[in-house]
Amino acid sequence: MEIQYFKQYSNALGKDMECKVYGHGGRPVLFIPCQDGRFWDFENFNMTDTWGPWIESGQVMVFSIDTIDAETWSNKGGDPYWRIRRYEDWIRYITDEMVPFMRNMVNQRNGWTGYPGIMAFGCSLGATHAANLYFRRPDLFDRVLALSGIYTADYGFDGYMDDLVYLNSPVHYLANMAPDHPYIREYNNHKGVICVGQGAWEDTATTFRIRDICQDKGIHLWVDIWGYDVNHDWPWWHKQVVYFLPYLL
Repeated sequence: MEIQYFKQYSNALGKDMECKVYGHGGRPVLFIPCQDGRFWDFENFNMTDTWGPWIESGQVMVFSIDTIDAETWSNKGGDPYWRIRRYEDWIRYITDEMVPFMRNMVNQRNGWTGYPGIMAFGCSLGATHAANLYFRRPDLFDRVLALSGIYTADYGFDGYMDDLVYLNSPVHYLANMAPDHPYIREYNNHKGVICVGQGAWEDTATTFRIRDICQDKGIHLWVDIWGYDVNHDWPWWHKQVVYFLPYLL
């Protein structure tokens, strides 16, 4: 498996950001680590083994990035006004800097000239971020695999609400989306999976809420609820990747 490491200065964040890239060709995948996670988590938690058949066969290139959760969603003692604006800087880092970097690399590797859609993938809070990117920017992300996420910004901001918190809280902005909003047509040309178990440490409430909102709005999304033996932990996320990835590809 080809593995590359990059350290690049982010203008959006005002600091160096690190990432690893796994693979030599295929569809771009953005992996967002779990809460407070680092870019090496994809490898350290053995997702390289689980994704290996698709990486090594040239079907996907996985770009694993850093979070700044310690400054934003996890920083409960900080000013929520500042924290959500810092989070928005991280969103801009992804959309304005990582996305062009990813597209350029996969275009070169595959001999493409277009602008390939990107799959957002994450588990736990990584799933929260991945789903938010998918729903906010369907022009950039045409696939999502979100495992065991929470889809309200209440998790990070404890009831504080302003325009940017709202913009990053899928259960809020999707619920208020007009039935004829052009994003709905885009979602329905894409493929998305949101999955949660019902075992230890899982939180199903916002997954059910996303399912109900999507049904009400006519948004095609595969929302799958697994059993009471399915815990909020890596062994189950590995199994879910193997189960859902063929559908998404």
